[in-house]
Amino acid sequence: MAKGKDARITVILECTSCVRNGVNKVSTGISRYITEKNRHNTPNRLELRKFCPFCYKHMIHGEIKK
Repeated sequence: MAKGKDARITVILECTSCVRNGVNKVSTGISRYITEKNRHNTPNRLELRKFCPFCYKHMIHGEIKK
């Protein structure tokens, strides 16, 4: 049986390096990924190492507000 609120929510992960540095001069844009997380298992903000095409390497992507 389903509980009242959905435990699984959609979150957006954004590259922390691109945001901090104001993006490279050569390419414009910020790397973002869309994923899901279980609210009950991970109540705090999610951080994952993902590939950033603007930094050309794996960087930490943190959860942002919608």
